[in-house]
Amino acid sequence: MVDTRLDVARKARRIYELLLAEYGQPAWRPSRSGFEQLIHTILSANTNDRNAARAFETLKQRFAGDWDAVRTAPLAEIKDAIRVAGMYNQKAPHIVGTLEILHREEGQYSLERVREMESETAQAYLQRFPGVGHKTASIVLLFNYGMAAFPVDTHIQRQSQRLGVSGRRASAQKSKAIWEAALPAATYFALHVNLIQHGRAVCQARVPKCAHCVLQNACDYAGRKGAWADNPPSHPEESHTS
Repeated sequence: MVDTRLDVARKARRIYELLLAEYGQPAWRPSRSGFEQLIHTILSANTNDRNAARAFETLKQRFAGDWDAVRTAPLAEIKDAIRVAGMYNQKAPHIVGTLEILHREEGQYSLERVREMESETAQAYLQRFPGVGHKTASIVLLFNYGMAAFPVDTHIQRQSQRLGVSGRRASAQKSKAIWEAALPAATYFALHVNLIQHGRAVCQARVPKCAHCVLQNACDYAGRKGAWADNPPSHPEESHTS
């Protein structure tokens, strides 16, 4: 009987090593505090990195970096400051709600207490904040605290499905659990960064460049194997669904 978990772990390790050889080991350099990363990641939902960064910087400049002022400001002012990130009607209340919780529970705008937590506890703690799901929490834990969390964005979800690491229509949360079970935590940062780079450059949503892909021999989609064998996609973007 085939040990599927062992097969997935072997495939995941091969993918990790091939991407490492192709893109190298990314440097882990947190550019902002965990708290500011949380706010930035809330802003990044359903928009690109550039717009999220612009919204974050505008918010900080508008209120001179005073998060108390943001917490107590009229929502209309916050919405105007973050407008470029889109979905400002939802994101502004989420930011204020997050600030309210930290002000009430911590007396300061800091997430440093997560350093004392186990990864699963920290994940649950962060997901208490409004607008923070498993991906947002995982980004903060991985990028700011080097903790054992593997964020799955649309690029990684798409590749997880195509590679056959997850099911063809597996959710982001399911893909996250599979990668975390298959590989040691020390691999998560490089794998996350390299998969995103690969997804942008090669394994694109609509027209993947399979002929130029270093993962081609490990990929069910490219080889029409596994879930892709009997019913290949009529359109390449089908693999992007969850």
